Amino acid sequence: MTSTRPAHHESGNTAGPPRPAVITADDPRYEDAVRQGFNQRFRSDVDYLCYPADTAEAVAAVDDAVAAGRRVSVRSGGHGYEGTGSTGGGVLIDLSTMTGIDFDPSRRAFSMQPGAKIGDIYRTLYKRWGVTIPAGEGTEVCIGGHLVGGGFGPLSRRYGALVDYLHAVEVVVVDASGRASAIVATDDPDDPHHDLWWAHTGGGGGNFGVVTRYWLRRPGATSTDPRELLPPAPVRWRNGYLMWSWDTMTERDFVRITRNYATWFERNSAPGSREADLTAFFCATHKSDGVLTVGSLIDDDVPDARLLTNEFFDAVTEGVGVEPTTRTDDGVVSWLYFFTHSNRGDHNGLGGSRFKLKSAYLRKPYPDERIAAAYRHLATDEPKSIYFMFIGYGGQVNAVAPDATAAAQRSSVLKGSFLSAWWDPDEDDRRIGELRALYRDLHADTGGVPVPGERNEGAYLNYPDRDLADPEWNTSGVPWSTLYYLDNYPRLQRIKQRYDPRGEFRHSLSIELPEHP
Repeated sequence: MTSTRPAHHESGNTAGPPRPAVITADDPRYEDAVRQGFNQRFRSDVDYLCYPADTAEAVAAVDDAVAAGRRVSVRSGGHGYEGTGSTGGGVLIDLSTMTGIDFDPSRRAFSMQPGAKIGDIYRTLYKRWGVTIPAGEGTEVCIGGHLVGGGFGPLSRRYGALVDYLHAVEVVVVDASGRASAIVATDDPDDPHHDLWWAHTGGGGGNFGVVTRYWLRRPGATSTDPRELLPPAPVRWRNGYLMWSWDTMTERDFVRITRNYATWFERNSAPGSREADLTAFFCATHKSDGVLTVGSLIDDDVPDARLLTNEFFDAVTEGVGVEPTTRTDDGVVSWLYFFTHSNRGDHNGLGGSRFKLKSAYLRKPYPDERIAAAYRHLATDEPKSIYFMFIGYGGQVNAVAPDATAAAQRSSVLKGSFLSAWWDPDEDDRRIGELRALYRDLHADTGGVPVPGERNEGAYLNYPDRDLADPEWNTSGVPWSTLYYLDNYPRLQRIKQRYDPRGEFRHSLSIELPEHP
């Protein structure tokens, strides 16, 4: 008979085969451990948690769970915003103690374990080799889920998507007999596990197995010098800001600013173009918060960085009836400082420990009437805790074919990010309802969701949203899997069938096994 209690060892006990540290429900640390997700709306309800220190312990953790008939879910930094992987019972394999970052000369690539935080990766790559990756701004986010979900950041317009640098990945998978093993899959088309590599270029975490290591380098690189195998890191970083007070903001001006901003990206997002060196964000909160902001970001050593910033600002303010209360273009700081200290993304900065997040890829601006509808949601007398944001995208990202990686969105110029954050659990229904209403009205002509077409290109996998799978909120007839994966979903299902034939790795938005394998 299989024991219902996992094999267990404390740190320092090396006798016998490798076994990860375990926290069970009777451990005084358990309640804290199941609340480590960034979104405090969700509490893990797993039977126990495993903390492998290396690949061998991860294999053992998966073997134990499968032998006991328990579902396997995975966590690296706990930033799976919708709680999709940590609820539903079973075993949670927490990879946060696997934090290694180094250069592997045998693969001519940078080795990163899944628990390595983005901020630590930036620091290590910069200080040791002067290079970087086009990852996100959340320094506490771990690369485990960030990369496999199609991560991006302020340098993506210049350098491409993070997945475009994936050379190889080590994954613990489970075969048809229930046996766990670690496989290394590479970008070499002749690699028998090439499909498994492809699935990790945007296929999403917790779908195929447990990632225990990534290797990153420039695609097609031939050098043996680490300094030539990833993009050079900026040294100085220029930030500019436009700000308007809600006290003087009209619906007409709100629509004009939003349209001007989005149109600039529609016209200036060609790969390799001068304008692709600049990215920006548009952020409008509810009027009770007082300010609408457009921020620009650029490597200050790019020729004419300040001129490009002001050209962008001129385009955004063209025809707007109210002057910005703030216009500044001279915020030059250390790039490393800005990327590792200014963007910690804690709950205080967000405005709450509980939140709901929705997304959309944009090929072109929303129609004026849809932006006007958003304005009316933000201009109510009743205060709301909503962030209405558009983040620069495109550029070098769009130099890659949609089927070259699992991350299929390769013709968008903006990512829409729509967020509500709050503290009080009693406000959950109201806050989620307010965001749902705004999102539905923004996509009123496409069934309440960003259906791929002339204007939209689906939704961003790293901002998971269970509503996309709910016919109450998605009335488009387009399945959630198409919104996230476009035409790449059938291939991902076939890979799922090969590497997870028993469906051991599953969650509320996981890739489904094909009906007819």
